[in-house]
Amino acid sequence: MGAIMLQGTGSDVGKSVLVAGLCRALARRGYRVRPFKPQNMSNNAAVTSDGGEIGRAQALQAIACGVAPHTDMNPVLLKPQADRTSQLIVHGQVRGALGSGNFRSARGPLLGAVLESYERLRSQCDIVVVEGAGSPAEINLRAGDIANMGFARAADVPVILVGDIDRGGVIAAVVGTRAVIDPDDAAMIRGFLINKFRGDPALFEDGYAQIEALSGWRGFGVVPWLDAVARLPSEDAVVLERRTFSTAAPLVVACPVLPRISNFDDLDPLKLEPTVDLRMIGPGQPIPGDAALVILPGSKATVADMHAMVAQGWDIDIRAHHRRGGAVLGLCGGYQMLGRTIADPEGLEGPAGSIAGLGLLDIDTRLSGAKTLEQVRGRALDADFTGYEMHMGVTDGPDCARPFALIDGARPDGAISRDGRVMGSYVHGLLGSTALRDALLRRLGGGSAGRDYDQSVEDALDEVAALLESHVDIDAMVALATA
Repeated sequence: MGAIMLQGTGSDVGKSVLVAGLCRALARRGYRVRPFKPQNMSNNAAVTSDGGEIGRAQALQAIACGVAPHTDMNPVLLKPQADRTSQLIVHGQVRGALGSGNFRSARGPLLGAVLESYERLRSQCDIVVVEGAGSPAEINLRAGDIANMGFARAADVPVILVGDIDRGGVIAAVVGTRAVIDPDDAAMIRGFLINKFRGDPALFEDGYAQIEALSGWRGFGVVPWLDAVARLPSEDAVVLERRTFSTAAPLVVACPVLPRISNFDDLDPLKLEPTVDLRMIGPGQPIPGDAALVILPGSKATVADMHAMVAQGWDIDIRAHHRRGGAVLGLCGGYQMLGRTIADPEGLEGPAGSIAGLGLLDIDTRLSGAKTLEQVRGRALDADFTGYEMHMGVTDGPDCARPFALIDGARPDGAISRDGRVMGSYVHGLLGSTALRDALLRRLGGGSAGRDYDQSVEDALDEVAALLESHVDIDAMVALATA
């Protein structure tokens, strides 16, 4: 039984993908592997087999290991719902909120819950591959840390530091980390990886040697730019600012990127479709007039995001799109926004209050009660699908008499407008089902669905694992983990 931890010189250096690729590489070698992230912060989450929620990256890493996602893989999850407030999820269940005032004092006591999960995972496998959060160089956050060195030292897990050469300054990033962190923390780091290298690695041989000399850490390899990453789901909304899709495809699908967007990987299967031009619409941009479909994805703060939609003028654009004969699909929070009103009388997602929705569905939503967390199967648009529910609140109204889906052949879900062009559902992951995606595209006149999405993810994981085998000293990493 052993473990190894990847920490980064900063956020978005590629830790999540490297952990997923390493998990797949080790699983292909015959090891029993489990992923682990002590503390995550993301609004992209997945429902687990034991009825909780974890970060999307850990769910992907579980797939890479060939096992079902479990809440122990991400025992502490923070879901930002306002600029200074995050919902706190512990062992998959809501445990209140953390704000800027109590964040530092509240997270330290969570180390016990983190170590409980870690020990359970260790007992199930040969190697646990751990992912840090942010960077250990954020020494202002070191007190009470459970995400990086606080965990590594408590669990005695060796660390490999990941640097991103694509953003520049990687020598300073790695060596500078050594310079600013506590010497006892630095002793946990046994080496480094250079990630996202474009071109001939021989051009960086001198730089690689200089990092080794200046840091005193050995290098474990230089990872090339991984094109397969574009085919993997992401949990970090920063990728939405960089996504580019086909502009030659005939079917335009538009998605407004609201401030608290969540579970936006629901749209990832559309990237596979040669007939689809998926456009993520940022602030200050109008909803394109030639869109055939507008998708409203999930939201961690539906009332606040509805205010943002009005401020951007997207509510006007979407109503005009519908008047022109366009279709609209709302998922979870996006479904709630399609109705007449959204009420949050208990202040579950922010200040108590209510707001008018788009009024495209004759429904009303009241945010209350326990959070629904459930993996589901159902049928919609005459096609079978699998997915998951992750929401608070109850939605009802006349249009619910025309449900979008039937769960397990009996329970109605969502609503469809009288004209059939506005649809809403509480189920995430619908578009990952090829049959349903095919039915939706045919409904829009866009032709049939292309590749199987789940198989595309598996193929991408295999591609990442193969490149790591070629460019990283995995044997040395295994030796370090099991020493």
